[in-house]
Amino acid sequence: MNAFRYAQARDAASAMAALAADPRARYIAGGTNVVDLMKEGVERPSLLVDITQLPLRGIDRTATGVRVGALALMSDVADHPAIARDYPVVAQALLASASPQLRNMATIGGNLMQRTRCAYFRDVSQHCNKRAPGTGCAAISGVNRRHAVVGGSEQCICTHASDLAVALLSVDAIVHVRGRAGERTVPLERFHVLPGSTPQRETVLEHGDLITAVELPASAAARNSYYLKVRDRASYEFALVSVAAALNVAGGRIRAARVALGGVAPTPWRAHAAEAALLGRPATGGTFAAAAEAATRGMKGYGQNDFKIVLVRRAVNRALQHVGAIA
Repeated sequence: MNAFRYAQARDAASAMAALAADPRARYIAGGTNVVDLMKEGVERPSLLVDITQLPLRGIDRTATGVRVGALALMSDVADHPAIARDYPVVAQALLASASPQLRNMATIGGNLMQRTRCAYFRDVSQHCNKRAPGTGCAAISGVNRRHAVVGGSEQCICTHASDLAVALLSVDAIVHVRGRAGERTVPLERFHVLPGSTPQRETVLEHGDLITAVELPASAAARNSYYLKVRDRASYEFALVSVAAALNVAGGRIRAARVALGGVAPTPWRAHAAEAALLGRPATGGTFAAAAEAATRGMKGYGQNDFKIVLVRRAVNRALQHVGAIA
C-alpha cells in the first residue's frame, strides 16, 4: 500500500475543499472498497478524507417517499421498516450483498461508487483500460465468464458489482449531489456511465462532488417489487445475473413496470424492452415470458459468458412471476 495522508472532515464544505485542492485525494467512509483497492495497488490516493462524521446518516420519510442519507449503513437501511414495507426490492438486495460484517460498515453512497470486481482490473500486472487507459482489455479474449453481455465496448466489458444500485434503478431512485456549483439531483439511471471510449470514467460525478442522499419515490410498483440474485454460491458472492422487478398490476393488467439487471453490464442495466413488453398487458405467464425474451435483446457473449443470456431470460421470467403472483 502506498503512503497517504489522512484528514477527518468537520463538515461538507471542508471535505469538498480538501478534494478540490488535491486531484489524488479520495473520500473514505466505510472503506470496504477503497481500502481493498489500495492494498492491491489499484488505487493510490495521496489523501483520504474521512467523511464519517458528516450528518448524512438519516433515513427519513418525506411527503413523496423516503430520503436515505449517503452515510446510512447498508444494514440499517435493510432493517428499516419503511424500506422493507414500501421498497422490498431494496431491502432484499441489501441483504443479498456482501456479509453482515461488511453491511455493518458499508454506506449507501459508497456502495453506489464501488468499482468493478473484474479480476483484470484488480491485478496491476494485467492489461486494463479502466485502470490504465490505452493498455487494452484482457478480458475480451481472456477469462470472461463473469463479464458483460451488454453495454460494453472494445475498451471494457467489466460488470458493475452493486446489488443495491440495481434495486434502486427499479424504483426510480434519485441521487442528491453537492458540488462546486451547489446542490443537484441525478436520476440513478443517469448516474453511472457506460465505458465507451473512456472506461476510466464510471459516473457523472466530478472530482470533489459529494453524494449527500438517495431519494426513493413512493409508488405502487415499488411496494410490489422483488430482487432475485443468481450466483455461484449462496453467500458472500457477486451476481452472475440479478433482476430487480417492480410491477403495478390493477384489474389484471400491468399499469407500471420496471425491470433492472445486474451482473450483465458495466453499469446497472435498465431493461427498457422488457418493460415495454409488459406495459398494458395482462399479468400472465405468456406476458412474462415475452418480456424475459425482450430483456435479452442486443446481448452478446464473449465465449465463456454466453450462458448469461439464457440465464437472464430465465431469471427475468422467474422474478416477474414472483411480483405478478403467478404460481
